Amino acid sequence: MSLAGSLLDLRPLRTSPVFRRLLIGRTVSVLGGFMTMVTVMYQVWDRTHSTAWTGAVGLAQALPLVGFGLFAGAWADRADRRRVYLAATVGQAVCSLALAVQGFTGHVPVAGVLLLVAAQSAFGALGAPAAGVFLPRLLPKDQVAAGLALQQVTSQSMMLLGPALAGVLLGWFGIGVCYLLDALSFGLAFYGAFGLPPLPPEGTPARPGLRGALDGLRFLAGHRVVRGALITDLAATVLSFPVSLFPLVNAERFGDEPRTLGLFLSALAVGGVAATALSGPLTRLARPGSVMLCASAGWGAALVLFGLSTSPWLGLALLVLAGAADAVAVVSRSTIVQTRTPDALLGRVTAAEQIVGQAGPSLGNVRGGLVAGWTSGVTALVAGGALCVLAVAAVATTTPELRDRKTPATEPAVP
Repeated sequence: MSLAGSLLDLRPLRTSPVFRRLLIGRTVSVLGGFMTMVTVMYQVWDRTHSTAWTGAVGLAQALPLVGFGLFAGAWADRADRRRVYLAATVGQAVCSLALAVQGFTGHVPVAGVLLLVAAQSAFGALGAPAAGVFLPRLLPKDQVAAGLALQQVTSQSMMLLGPALAGVLLGWFGIGVCYLLDALSFGLAFYGAFGLPPLPPEGTPARPGLRGALDGLRFLAGHRVVRGALITDLAATVLSFPVSLFPLVNAERFGDEPRTLGLFLSALAVGGVAATALSGPLTRLARPGSVMLCASAGWGAALVLFGLSTSPWLGLALLVLAGAADAVAVVSRSTIVQTRTPDALLGRVTAAEQIVGQAGPSLGNVRGGLVAGWTSGVTALVAGGALCVLAVAAVATTTPELRDRKTPATEPAVP
């Protein structure tokens, strides 16, 4: 295979000017989001010096998504997704502007800052299901995976750049400027989506309120391929997400060296960027289920080996492999969701995918901390990775449709 064939599939950028605008706006907005994440943590810690308050930042971000996500998805499946996304983007920008104002004035209590963070997360929970329909409606089906890979590689790149840039700007200009730049980044996201055509749901619109959300859950319960993809993701995150164990493993195995600890998270992101940059053959393979299962098992196996390693350089190399496997699994999972779900249900299923992606790592961090408290950090890491591999094998065995490229694009929703 040629080098060009091994690299990221750029066909969506060449064939779709609308996708190019969306990707540029999304990338800048993701950069602003990572800057705000670091800035909020810095501000809360600077005012309180309390880990309880910094932990509350994560709750403020997660609870609106978990509590509001499915209802937001039902709304997106009743309305023009373009208008829903634009309204959500404006709401997020207003929240960032409010954060900037309080950053410049310094008169808002920490609880007020967290309320603004929660409000911004709620608007994000509204916009994400609407955005989930963009790629399958704007790109040919054989380019959806490539479009998702482009989104993934830009997000991983911004994960590397955003926190570092926030640290520099915080030192130079203070928290108000960082929040203001995030607010401006939503302007590009708005511009990227403003030129979209109307995108009402194709088929029967969702029923309002709880009934519409329950219809989405019934579809997930009855569609074996999509359900298997989300269960696989939960297995990889709840059973083996390692971030909360990094400080303890670093102390147990690597002498509590702070520079090594700082490289752990960077290694995961580097692996993600590298994998998506070389994802062309996988996104053209048209077998996202098999790719996802192999990548998820690879994630668990890499974490087992990381837990057993005694060399910091070997450990970092294994985390790069784990990050690469995770990025491939995420692209494949999203490809399954967006190509196997009927358009009329895509907002709700995308919302469920977002909830899984948010709640899984949080629960995995809790699991890791509890197991490490009973045993050790290394034991918690190795056991979690092994359980992940076993759970992925169980999903692959009980859901053969997930491995079969001949599975129909969609299955009927359960009434």
